[in-house]
Amino acid sequence: MKTAKAIPVLMYHHVSPNPGLVTVSPENFRAQMRQLAEQGWHTLTLDDLARFLAGEPMPKKSIVITFDDGYLDNWVHAHPVMAEYGLHGAIFIVTGWIGDGPPRPHAHTKVGAGGMAPLLPTPNHKACKAAIAAGRADEVMLRWSEIEAMRAAGTFEFHSHTHTHTRWDLTEPDPESRHQKLAADLTASRETLQARLGKASRHLCWPQGYYDDGYIVIAQANGFDHLYTTETRINVPGLRPARIGRIVTKNKDGAWLLRRAQIYARPWLGRCYRWLHS
Repeated sequence: MKTAKAIPVLMYHHVSPNPGLVTVSPENFRAQMRQLAEQGWHTLTLDDLARFLAGEPMPKKSIVITFDDGYLDNWVHAHPVMAEYGLHGAIFIVTGWIGDGPPRPHAHTKVGAGGMAPLLPTPNHKACKAAIAAGRADEVMLRWSEIEAMRAAGTFEFHSHTHTHTRWDLTEPDPESRHQKLAADLTASRETLQARLGKASRHLCWPQGYYDDGYIVIAQANGFDHLYTTETRINVPGLRPARIGRIVTKNKDGAWLLRRAQIYARPWLGRCYRWLHS
């Protein structure tokens, strides 16, 4: 078996027909996932990635698909495509924003004699943030029932993006208070994942990509030993798992994504590409 030299980790937020910041259209997302499936890429779990970084071989053309925050559109538009192509990804959820209630229709939900169920709106990033701030998170975020359905289907696994998505460095000028609140935030997230999904995650993604050395120590003390950034990095065996790099995806076609995957799967090429675009 040919083995991977480096593993690209993709970073998504929204898959929605409403354009905006950090959003890929359903059409382009389908094209991107189709390219990965047709070209024989293996979508790994986050524990697979952890084993690779620790030195365990993974198949050549391995890749990791991640989403941040846990928006409703991940269920409505991303999940059906992942199921169609037999792909697997991970969603870092803000556990305090996830509510209860029955699953809502997604893009492949059928009603009646083969008809398709009407879909709820999936607003752009700015509108989602406004709804959350106004106490209407359920309108734009996943529900636990939808998370459970995606886990059962094998399309997504779920990990921590903290409990409140607070940038404590911006709200708490006192370092001691900042670290105490971050620790409480991480504890609440971990306990919620344990209670709702029966498993406490070891994988954490930082809100807005911010972290420092003190944050890393606190995360590790709270059971998170694999930390995901918004930085572009070549993920090779031996890489420090406290600084896992990801590739920002764009609202472009499948050929664009395939080129990025091929670049960051080759350590020498990925480093040259980063140097040229730094």
